[in-house]
Amino acid sequence: MAITTTDHAVPHTSTVPANAGQKVELFVREHDGSPSGPSADRKVVLMLHGRSVPTLAGYDLQHTSYAWGEALARAGYDVFMMDLQGSGRSPRPRMDDPCNVNPAQQAAVTPPLEGPRPPSYPFVLTNSQSDQDELGTVVEYIRGKRGVAKVAFIGWSAAAFAMGPYAIRNPGKVESLFLLGPIFPPKGPSNPPVLPVPGFPTHVLTHASIEQALAMKCPNQHEPGMVDVVWNALMENDPIGRGWGKILPSGQPAGVSRFRNFVTWGWNTTTAGQDSVLGGSVPALIVHGEHDQTANTTPPSANPALDFHVPALYDAIKGPHKLLVTVKCAGHSMPWETQHKNLHNLSKYWLKHTKVDGKTQGSFVMDENGDFSPAP
Repeated sequence: MAITTTDHAVPHTSTVPANAGQKVELFVREHDGSPSGPSADRKVVLMLHGRSVPTLAGYDLQHTSYAWGEALARAGYDVFMMDLQGSGRSPRPRMDDPCNVNPAQQAAVTPPLEGPRPPSYPFVLTNSQSDQDELGTVVEYIRGKRGVAKVAFIGWSAAAFAMGPYAIRNPGKVESLFLLGPIFPPKGPSNPPVLPVPGFPTHVLTHASIEQALAMKCPNQHEPGMVDVVWNALMENDPIGRGWGKILPSGQPAGVSRFRNFVTWGWNTTTAGQDSVLGGSVPALIVHGEHDQTANTTPPSANPALDFHVPALYDAIKGPHKLLVTVKCAGHSMPWETQHKNLHNLSKYWLKHTKVDGKTQGSFVMDENGDFSPAP
């Protein structure tokens, strides 16, 4: 099936404290595989990245069969993938100054830093409300441009902080919710802090960070060479960060991948069950790897805001149309792992049927062959 790829610059008035009120453009890539015909026949999907991985490195990885967005487009969907501010190809306010990097990570950006320095913008960059505002702007852009009433959501990791509450508040605009490795603190805060929150705006990933993220917990969890494949994709999406860090024997800088520091609220056991929207008018599928220790805090954190549990989200959702799938031999980085094809197939089936193995409720295990069995 032919796919039409378009990069959109979506106009938005920023609510990020660092550039509040400014007109910005949010980066959105579209892979349109929907058949021609009336716009009402379109099936539209919006994919949102997590905390540290920009959308193109996560959903559009140009390596053999890994481009998830393209896989969905080839199945006939009109797929949009967006970057929030502070990530990828959307604006990155206050992030170009290396002294604004997390003080504990400043050694990774020396040079251009010459030593530890306090941040020139001593605040956390983005927050739950600004993320939801940007998500809402893109949803309205898609609805208007494609003439659809509802959009199906796919979110990875910390995308849950925006997509979950947005779906609860706007069920008439969200067709379904697919969350991969969702970050969910059952006892997290319900109310916002005073903004902006003191801190720093920028974290960084290094090559060693990706090696750690792809450390194998079972044989053949990812193919050889994936660390460099992923790293190159991150560097392609951060032309400034790739010029930072110590100079390697090759004469090139080591590089870092910059991502936003953000503060969250409004996503916990109480809010996830609000009005039985999730699992009710918005069917919900939750997927996580059996070795995912990012979305399942091990050992538990003493800080409720940092204590994450995926099965607790399934329990918190009050509506009956909810499913939980645990994937064998997979971790938090499933889109880059050998289980990625089964993940793609699961999402296609969900988008078409809003079911798993013919069921609309229950907990299941998916093995390495993509076969399902009831969870023990």
